[in-house]
Amino acid sequence: MAEDSDEEKTEEPTQQRLDKAREEGQVPRSRELSTFLLLATGVAGLWGTSGWFVDAILTIGRASFDFAPGVAHDNARMMSQVVAQLFTIAGGIAPLLGALLVIALVAPTLLGGWLFSAKSIKLDLQRMDPIKGLGRVFSANAGAELVKAIAKSVLIGSVAAGFVYTHLDEILSLAGQHSHQAVVHALRLVFFCSALMILAFVVVVAIDVPFQIWNHHKKLRMSLKEIKDEHKENEGDPQIKARIRDQQQRMARGRMMNAVPDADVIVTNPSHYAVALAYQGDQMSAPKVVAKGADEVAARIRELAAEHDVPRLAAPPLARALYRHADLDAEIPAALYTAVAEVLAWVYQLDRARREGAPTPSIPRDIEIPSELAVPAGEETAT
Repeated sequence: MAEDSDEEKTEEPTQQRLDKAREEGQVPRSRELSTFLLLATGVAGLWGTSGWFVDAILTIGRASFDFAPGVAHDNARMMSQVVAQLFTIAGGIAPLLGALLVIALVAPTLLGGWLFSAKSIKLDLQRMDPIKGLGRVFSANAGAELVKAIAKSVLIGSVAAGFVYTHLDEILSLAGQHSHQAVVHALRLVFFCSALMILAFVVVVAIDVPFQIWNHHKKLRMSLKEIKDEHKENEGDPQIKARIRDQQQRMARGRMMNAVPDADVIVTNPSHYAVALAYQGDQMSAPKVVAKGADEVAARIRELAAEHDVPRLAAPPLARALYRHADLDAEIPAALYTAVAEVLAWVYQLDRARREGAPTPSIPRDIEIPSELAVPAGEETAT
């Protein structure tokens, strides 16, 4: 039962699943949105150029019915007039056609964005399977599309029929009007009817766009098993592991730097390495390494120490030994107790001298390091 429940696709798709679907050309699209924008642009363009259309229609009409015997028997002149009229029409509607072309290209991208996927145009023989094709024709999705098309046709058709019914007298009166007045009046009626139909189309778009987004996410829903498998796959990705490791190192470095101001002393190499030590006798059994680093990290440790007036001691052999053999956030090796005790004694004397105004104690020199922990210069990072 648990395995069956895991197979149910009840979980929202992960971002990785959405990205993969996009690579395969699967994004939400709304044909109704594209259709609406094309119709709205077309009607707006026709209304904006209605004056030119009226003049063009009347001019072409007069030219078509103007009989000139000399022209009627001259094929070349008749053809030139026809070509001139065609160019007149083409020049007038070219801006509108250009606007429609732009809308046709841009409208589909408003939902789902720009997308080019080679996988979506790759030849797939399964799509040519007639059995599966019949299955898609009689599927629940096809039935829903059919119901939507019928509802859309009824809605838009009812608006158009209602407009014609309420303006029937105006439509019939066009026959008795002057040609120019009739054309203008007819275009106005067509525009208002089209505008009402487009307003009705807004209802279709308002329903279809959220439905397409919901349906897209529904198709990409995942089972609990799929999410677990994806998580396991991501954990095994070397790049993801590297990013996680890098983030963990940054976090650890940040915590380490926060501990520097509370350190008792910074032992340096003097410039290549830096090790911060802290000791609280009532809480620690031995001094502890709270920060250590090389190069840029060491420089940052020294900067923080200078900002917070933490004592610094240049003791290269001890710094190398601590860097190599002492772990971060761990107590120092027992073999280094004597050497570190000498450093801490100097730190306590320095602190007392600062508080009481006594002479500054001499800096420890030639601190002895056990031979088994001594690290030659240049071998600090060896394992």
